[in-house]
Amino acid sequence: MRTTNPLAAVAYLRVSTDDQKLGPEAQRASIEAWSAAHGVTVLAWHTDAGVSGGSDLDSRPELAAALVSLKANRAGVLVVAKRDRIARDVAIAIAVERAVESTGARIASADGVANGDTAADSFLRTILDGAAQYERALIRQRTVAALKAKRARGERAGNVPFGYTADASGTLAADPGEQAIMASVRTLRAAGLTLRGIVAELARVGFVGRTGRALALPQVARIARA
Repeated sequence: MRTTNPLAAVAYLRVSTDDQKLGPEAQRASIEAWSAAHGVTVLAWHTDAGVSGGSDLDSRPELAAALVSLKANRAGVLVVAKRDRIARDVAIAIAVERAVESTGARIASADGVANGDTAADSFLRTILDGAAQYERALIRQRTVAALKAKRARGERAGNVPFGYTADASGTLAADPGEQAIMASVRTLRAAGLTLRGIVAELARVGFVGRTGRALALPQVARIARA
């Protein structure tokens, strides 16, 4: 077992495209309040934006970076705002927890729920992971039903693809700004840049997504595949 500092932490934030109830600002505030109350110093912050709670570790570049930060800093805690920020899938939550434990650290939730080492805490974490998976399934079920209803009314269903805008009738038209971003991604990829390199270059020149923020790795990967 590695020797880690229980008062040193790495923070992980996750914001999903279909679950915006707990945004990055709220997550950060919750973690900061928890760390101040427990005398813990957060040494690094990592945020996966636009990443579903059902995404595996390979689709979580910032979670992977957080695990590296735990090892590099010998931090004893990976802190999240709530348990469901880790995952909304039981198997993935278990995999992440084991990956964290392999560094000698533990996962702590800023809301204080099930942070202990007792059998009851372990059981409650299992329940929370199952409840998060169930809630994700409900969200998907409601989304499918809503899209089906829109299609039945002859309306456009689904998100407007990146690179386009849609009028009130749902008719698509090219968006010059987003088309320029897509062209840049393809040019940089053809030049041999990695996806992370493309993300950095887009941020350097000031390209942003629809939220007004720099494009995240998963979004750039989707554009590159298109």
